Amino acid sequence: MSLIDFGTERPLNPVDTIENLATGNDWSFERLGDDEISISVTGSWCDYHVTFSWMEELEALHMASAFDLKVPAPRKDEIVRLLALINEQQWMGHFDIWGREGVVIFRQSLLLAGGAEANSSQIEVLLSNSLDSCERYYQSFQFVVWAGKTAQEALETVMFETAGDA
Repeated sequence: MSLIDFGTERPLNPVDTIENLATGNDWSFERLGDDEISISVTGSWCDYHVTFSWMEELEALHMASAFDLKVPAPRKDEIVRLLALINEQQWMGHFDIWGREGVVIFRQSLLLAGGAEANSSQIEVLLSNSLDSCERYYQSFQFVVWAGKTAQEALETVMFETAGDA
């Protein structure tokens, strides 16, 4: 008998918790099914489309944040280099390219094995980490795709911090 066979019945679908949280915060959302919800969030640079998917067989809540940036084929290799440089700095989650669409996304999962339930604080941290990461690196993706910068140049530009007062 495996450890998975000792699983407990989950009283609440994590997507229901997200829907309750979205309703309470007046976030624009669409329930795409029993196990999926999409939320639209306005950031400083663009609107983010955040999808939460409950994967019951893995007991994991997967979150993917996408922004409107389709990577043209000639810039894909440099974007992949940028993703590697950025992901080295990430403590939670990672950036990726959604292959079918060629869109940059940020992914992260919350493991809820053994019948654990996702609470509002955990979901807010997932969303906050995602948006913070997307906001921090958004311009670097723009620099590579539209300004023709190298991954290293783009990352150095967005990581530049000013010191002192003007």
